[in-house]
Amino acid sequence: MKQVFLVFIGGGLGSMLRFWISKIFNNPENTIPFGTLGVNILGSFLIGLFIGLAVKYSSIINTNTLLFLSTGFCGGFTTFSAFAQENYALLKAGDITNFVIYTMGSLSVGILAVVFGFFVVKYI
Repeated sequence: MKQVFLVFIGGGLGSMLRFWISKIFNNPENTIPFGTLGVNILGSFLIGLFIGLAVKYSSIINTNTLLFLSTGFCGGFTTFSAFAQENYALLKAGDITNFVIYTMGSLSVGILAVVFGFFVVKYI
């Protein structure tokens, strides 16, 4: 039950932060939702960093801490559903160019951010 509570609290904190960042950076005048893009890339980096730290420093970052940070916080912070909805809106508007830029950019930079998180841990 403790682990469920940790994921719940982490997810709530991540969701609130994502909401604030999206409110600030998702400008209706921009076709690409930069707030969602930013939180997904930052969240990808953070989950790579957190898991990398847990592997390297397992005596410091235990299973409960990792659940709070990765499953909870990063899970609440990042948002695949918003990403999917925003892509649908771009397709519906016929904006194929920005659909491709946003989709490919999110996926490729997101994966690179996870790798970079692990890379950073390697040199700490």
